[in-house]
Amino acid sequence: MPSTALLWYRRDLRVADHPALTLAAREFDRVIPVFVFDDTLLHGRFASAPRTRFMLGCLHALDTALRDCASGLVIRHGAPEDELVTLAAETNAKTVLWTSDVAPYARARDRRVTAALSDAGVRARPCGGAYVVDVSKPRSNAGKPFTVFSPFHRRWLDLERRTIHRPPAELPALPSALRKGRLPSLDALGLDGPKLDEPFCEPGEPAARRALVRWLDGGVKRYADTHDLVADVHGTSGLSPYLRWGCISAAECEQRAARRDGTGPSAWIRQLCWRDFYAHVMLTHPDNARVEFQPRYRELEWVDDADALAAWRAGTTGYPLVDAGMRQLARTGWMHNRARLVVGSFLTKDLHLDWRLGEAHFEALLLDGEPAQNNGNWQWVSSVGVDPAPYFRRIFNPMLQQRKFDPGGDYVRRWVPELRDVPLARLVEPWTMTASEQEAAGCVIGRDYPAPIVEHAVERRRAVERYQAVAS
Repeated sequence: MPSTALLWYRRDLRVADHPALTLAAREFDRVIPVFVFDDTLLHGRFASAPRTRFMLGCLHALDTALRDCASGLVIRHGAPEDELVTLAAETNAKTVLWTSDVAPYARARDRRVTAALSDAGVRARPCGGAYVVDVSKPRSNAGKPFTVFSPFHRRWLDLERRTIHRPPAELPALPSALRKGRLPSLDALGLDGPKLDEPFCEPGEPAARRALVRWLDGGVKRYADTHDLVADVHGTSGLSPYLRWGCISAAECEQRAARRDGTGPSAWIRQLCWRDFYAHVMLTHPDNARVEFQPRYRELEWVDDADALAAWRAGTTGYPLVDAGMRQLARTGWMHNRARLVVGSFLTKDLHLDWRLGEAHFEALLLDGEPAQNNGNWQWVSSVGVDPAPYFRRIFNPMLQQRKFDPGGDYVRRWVPELRDVPLARLVEPWTMTASEQEAAGCVIGRDYPAPIVEHAVERRRAVERYQAVAS
């Protein structure tokens, strides 16, 4: 009897450089790719209609790629521990392979699946492939997990890299009698949420591979100099949604970038290391998913201000760079990283609102929303997480940030059209325009664009006092 394995796809939606797929194709006579729609995850605390819509596009592209290999993607809907056991029985599969993950929910789910498979006499075989390295391996000289980036980076650079796998030329056909299932619509999944006006990128592995080629042949050369310029659409790779959904592997990205000369590729590779670092932290400190890494900051008393939170979410704070970032997120499902830092600092240190509110809002909209990365970045900018630095170093002045990283005002004008005709000299602080200047620019403060909802200098002092109160 031919040997059969299930390949359980999750957020590794590709055929190229897929270690679990390569292993399955090499060791088994028949491979059955399957994706299980899990309601617990789809409707969990980080449910997202925009991200799920993007995922559906990635799954469609994956099914097409598998069909091109003479196979296809089997679709099931339910608890994975039930659906995989049932499918294994239907197909006489004795092994289920998948790409391991680091988030607490994913690990708990995988333990349930492993136990259910074991009870049914089926072997579970988790594989690596989601990150550049195996993020469980880096350890300090004392044998402990890392909580500071720089030493992690040094150790990461020395770790052995795995082989990059070619996509299979052909896979065994699916059993003719097997019910393949169909990809559902977003409505069928019961997800109701905002539809992005300008989705940041096209979903799927082919689009991801084209984007990687464009990046390596173009913008990566200038990355060290341009990555913080918010208006430079080619200043960053834009690959984060593809990395989040595994449409392209981080390991392949790193190895291909490493072949390029210059400071740009090495600076970008360092950012791939940050992604691995936050995954390492989530894996080794799963409590971070819900609480501050630094216990002293668990004593911070966050402000409860629904109006301020609503203004921040809507991009109507009266601070142009903050508002531009929030509106870019709402319209595209993505935000430039420099803008993410500014809006995160503003929420937690100007408005004094809980970083978890920002994390949840980002997860609701970001196409690249990923628990380890989103959590790590929010704890970083709110100064409560790993890689600690004095909290006052991470209080970003939105006016200074705009002058430095949007010097021509292109980003603000693009996303806050009310300010389009405001003179550049006044664009950072439009509330300082005279009444006649406001009328001339078609932007009357308080009518066409809000006055600042807080005064940054005052709130900065207040933030310092709040952090000082619990820092000792």
